Amino acid sequence: MRVIFAGGGTGGHINPAISIADYAASRDDNFEALFIGTESGMEKKLVPKAGYKLEFIDIEGFDRKHLLKNFSVAAKLLKARRDCVRIIKEFKPDCVVCTGGYVSGPVAMAAKKAGVKSLIHEQNVYPGLTVNGAQRYVTYLALSFEETINHIKHKEKCVVTGNPVRAEILCADHAASREKLGIKKPFALIFGGSLGADRINDTVTDMLPRIVEDGKIELLFGTGDRNYDKVMNAIRERNIDLGKNVKVVPYIDNMAECMAAADLVVSRAGAITVSEIAALGKPSILIPSPNVVRNHQEQNAREFERAHAAEVITEDELNADVLYEKITAVTGDVERGRAMSENLKRLAKTDALPKLYDLMIKMSEKGENK
Repeated sequence: MRVIFAGGGTGGHINPAISIADYAASRDDNFEALFIGTESGMEKKLVPKAGYKLEFIDIEGFDRKHLLKNFSVAAKLLKARRDCVRIIKEFKPDCVVCTGGYVSGPVAMAAKKAGVKSLIHEQNVYPGLTVNGAQRYVTYLALSFEETINHIKHKEKCVVTGNPVRAEILCADHAASREKLGIKKPFALIFGGSLGADRINDTVTDMLPRIVEDGKIELLFGTGDRNYDKVMNAIRERNIDLGKNVKVVPYIDNMAECMAAADLVVSRAGAITVSEIAALGKPSILIPSPNVVRNHQEQNAREFERAHAAEVITEDELNADVLYEKITAVTGDVERGRAMSENLKRLAKTDALPKLYDLMIKMSEKGENK
């Protein structure tokens, strides 16, 4: 099977596509994949590292605040669609899989024009701008939640699959990961997404002296590539000695191991992240981003909170004292962590990859693209 994947910008769009590709490759010895993305997105780093080919197009998202800028965005969209048609005709895929982000729009449009069946996956309850725009062009709308069907015009195309959770996440072992990473104490993992989050980074930096002084937990803090130098400069300016129990990195390359080893995860509440947290049964403190369409991250976080599976801190509530107190409360109470873990497992959906692969098979069957 030959498949083109489109999804770009952040790890939240790219990692699901890589997960689907890896799953398909494990099932099909003749599987070939080509990714389409932009040079400015995380795909430039993540896709080649995963061992897949990547072609770039020039595209950006529509600007809701500066409407005049969208004239140039529309012009780029038209050119990107033409470029995608060319790429599709040259690669000759059996089907196309889009996992969100503005890259998916022109790819879905081009697939329709080239006569190749496609699907687009929506991670959240409320469909984003790209999914809403692409639904007329795709064969299937793969959804993570039943509720999303109520917000889709082309309901006949909807298939509920859940969010794809990486195989290495599902297979990761707590004890083995802790041993490999050399973890001896309760371990907290903190990250704000592949690009980082300024508010989380600033708050964690403010909190670090107390974590270091206590010495009760080990902490791994992923700042995001673009914010690493800023965070490290702030740590040096405050003469914070991280000691042996705190490690600060720009990007967490071995996320599956780190999440498996963790006793607590502190993160944003993006759909893929919370799906992986649920699959591993990891107690978490979720800090939803307020800068997303329809506030979908807070909706994700509140669902976990209602199930007594996570703590939630909004950005309005976030400060070093609040974060420190919640971290120490969870890591210091084994029974509470165990109860959160059991509640998480009831929320987990772990069969999205085989469901998505089945849709790819259907789209690729002989005669389906004619």
